Amino acid sequence: MATGRDLAQLCAEQFSKPVRMVLWVLAEVAIAACDLAELLGSAIALQLLFGLPLLAGVLLMALDVVALLLLQKKGFRWIEALVITLVGTIALCFGAQLWMAQPEMAAVMRGYMPQASVVHNPEMLYLAIGILGATVMPHNLYLHSSIVQTRAWQDTPEKKREAVKFGTIDSTIALAFALLINSAILIVAAATFHSRGLNHIAEIQDAHQMLSPLLGASLASPLFAIALLASGQSSTLTATLAGQIVMEGFLRVKLPVWVRRLATRGLALIPAVLVIVFMG
Repeated sequence: MATGRDLAQLCAEQFSKPVRMVLWVLAEVAIAACDLAELLGSAIALQLLFGLPLLAGVLLMALDVVALLLLQKKGFRWIEALVITLVGTIALCFGAQLWMAQPEMAAVMRGYMPQASVVHNPEMLYLAIGILGATVMPHNLYLHSSIVQTRAWQDTPEKKREAVKFGTIDSTIALAFALLINSAILIVAAATFHSRGLNHIAEIQDAHQMLSPLLGASLASPLFAIALLASGQSSTLTATLAGQIVMEGFLRVKLPVWVRRLATRGLALIPAVLVIVFMG
């Protein structure tokens, strides 16, 4: 807001070329790693919902570049509306599952309070780091610093301060909402599986299969798969946009959206296909 430039552009201005290149590579690795998880998650969701083979699902998900290109032509607000719709779908699905699972709310509230055992207990620490990493992804910091500039604000100190205030509220609400969704996954799993001593369930497919019979609701399993698909698609949209900001800011080059998207998706697609072909 103060400079009119995003975080990647400011890094490119302030740091030497070697530092700039290291930061760029780290951001690209983070995007590719997240995209791999999103790609596989979406493919698994399609398999659970429609019985589609994993390899076919991975290849099908690679075509989402077309949808993004069409949306970007209509303007950034359309992309925001799609992401909000997808995140809302996830929230509704897990909200319904929370209602079905009936967790012990007093214990859930205690779980939100900071406690020293999270640091001392390795298993708790790994879970906490996982939730934090799923909520605050490094490459999205670059994206957020660019998105705020799409708002309608005037180039005066007073209006900039106002824009910073509302941008802070916007980001805080978004991250808090993401935290609640990520913790809902953990709460549903604990209330459904751990409370019954089913600690061996570690695969997404097993969790999907067991949810409906354990919760006594036929909708529980389909809702889980729908949430998984919506999650993969919303995350992959933001990863693509972050990739554009990172590459254009650090390297000071402007690539067509479809080239950028194919590059990001290709980095995730190759290891995903190799794992599925050779490991099943």
